[in-house]
Amino acid sequence: MNKAIEAARDAGRGRPAVLLVPNMVTIARLGIVPFILACLLLDGGAARWTAFALFLVAAITDYVDGYLARRWSQRSALGVMLDPIADKLLVAVVLVMLTADGTIAGLDVIAAVAILAREILISGLREYLAGIEFEVPVSRLAKWKTTAQLVALAVLLAAPPGEAVIPGLGAIGLALLWLAAMLTLVTAYDYMKSAIARVIAEDET
Repeated sequence: MNKAIEAARDAGRGRPAVLLVPNMVTIARLGIVPFILACLLLDGGAARWTAFALFLVAAITDYVDGYLARRWSQRSALGVMLDPIADKLLVAVVLVMLTADGTIAGLDVIAAVAILAREILISGLREYLAGIEFEVPVSRLAKWKTTAQLVALAVLLAAPPGEAVIPGLGAIGLALLWLAAMLTLVTAYDYMKSAIARVIAEDET
């Protein structure tokens, strides 16, 4: 196993960042998103199950690219940039489409809006903080937040055709969506607290 890891590290040395395996996995996740969108624009259980299957593949790659980057010591600036973009695009597209087709409706839309608003807010903060060379590390709770979002959306994608197999699947998905929204708000608070403290310190220097 150690020889395989060393071989992967050696293969990554001198290779363009876009050709590193972890980055190729991330790019593949980005490439899956339009196909999920296309499936959700179609009617019928087959299209919905296809969207669900594609979403699962994309969600798994979210773990795989980070694992490979750490395991093979192939972290790169390109990967650091693309990974959160891929995550947010995947979540945003599915949230919007599930709201458009009524899977997420009524007061449950608040949970979807909270998740989207948080991602926009934090992305803006990250852009500013990058300009002053300050980075807020990703916490374990933030990773749980991402996992909760992906699980909730996967259940909601499967809910319409899956209700015949598991009654109440949609309600379970919506409950998970609210859990993800709460974790999203908590992590947003933690991030903003660190960011604002740094901005205040920057103004005082």
